[in-house]
Amino acid sequence: MAVFLLALGAACCLGLGFVLQQHAAQRAPSGDLLRWRLLLDLMRMPDWLLGIGFMIAGQALSALALSQGEVTLVEPLLATNLVWAMLLARRITGTRLGRSGWIGVAMIALGVTAFIAAGQPQGGGPGAGPLRHWLVFGTVSGLALLLVSVARHLPLFEEATLLALAAGLLYGLQDALTRATFDLIDEDGVTAAFVSWQPYTVIGIGVVGLLLVQSAFEAAPLRMSLPALTAAQPLAGIACAVGFLGDRVRITPGALAWQAAGLAAIVFGVVVLGRHPALPGAK
Repeated sequence: MAVFLLALGAACCLGLGFVLQQHAAQRAPSGDLLRWRLLLDLMRMPDWLLGIGFMIAGQALSALALSQGEVTLVEPLLATNLVWAMLLARRITGTRLGRSGWIGVAMIALGVTAFIAAGQPQGGGPGAGPLRHWLVFGTVSGLALLLVSVARHLPLFEEATLLALAAGLLYGLQDALTRATFDLIDEDGVTAAFVSWQPYTVIGIGVVGLLLVQSAFEAAPLRMSLPALTAAQPLAGIACAVGFLGDRVRITPGALAWQAAGLAAIVFGVVVLGRHPALPGAK
């Protein structure tokens, strides 16, 4: 129950933070896209700083959830951040949730429930060897780099979606490495974590992901970026957890079918909410 509450609290803070950040980022100079100067400009905006405060709180709560639960359990719950973003965006725009909004909320809730109930995520399995570890790490980070490279040659609206997808992949990888850091602390103590590469990579990924997310928020309306970010993060996190952390899910045909259906429902719900008029629709 503690893991559920921590993950849902993290999702709430992240969703509120994303809306406030985008509300500020859309006012940033367009020439700052994918430049570190963008973050310096945003630091002068009070609503962006408030959004970052919510985001930091969400990251802290998610780290606590990951320290006590499996990544394959926490990631689907974090996908509910879009629901909380919708609630705040609804307050800002004055738009009713309506039938489509409730359908999106229900699909995300049912998808999370189906995946967790069918998969019954468990930790404690044998971790992957170095080759498999770096293969998964390289695949996820390489795919994120490819998305950013392709995005640079697309119109702003399409660029925002690919940048958000790349950030979501990196955040999923960051979540897996956060769990790996806590596992290292449990096994060998805090000192071992300070001399290992995982915690520093978590920080580095967080900074790069922040730049990608703010650039996506600046480039286009929230509905072009947040759904992609929300959908990519749990998929990448689950892939990394199963790929190199030793997380296990049930692999019977029926369980796999329900897990696939649950993830599909989450993605579908995210897309439906992303098209909802409550999300800001103009830059």
